[in-house]
Amino acid sequence: MPVDPPRVREAIPGPVPVPERRYRWYHKVSALVFIIFCMELGLFLVVYPWTEAWATNLFAGIVPEWHGYWTNPYARGAVSGIGVLNLYISFVEILRLRRFARPARSGEPESRAGL
Repeated sequence: MPVDPPRVREAIPGPVPVPERRYRWYHKVSALVFIIFCMELGLFLVVYPWTEAWATNLFAGIVPEWHGYWTNPYARGAVSGIGVLNLYISFVEILRLRRFARPARSGEPESRAGL
């Protein structure tokens, strides 16, 4: 009867530590530009479909048969809904600005960690 040699267990490596992410100035500026862009676009898309200029702009006059669809309140509401979505994205990104805060060092008070 053949006897199998004992199996050697290989050591499973532990988790590799991930280096701390360092944010540069252009990361912070691009986040602020993205927030401002989303907020301005969102406010525009929420308000503009309900103004008088919506029915008389260039795109509404390209195909006159589509004027009924263009001035439909459901279409205006859909465009405003996209604007609300943009506003939501901008507010979430405002809350995510905390990722740029410095982590607290040992011996440093918690209140000064983000400065």
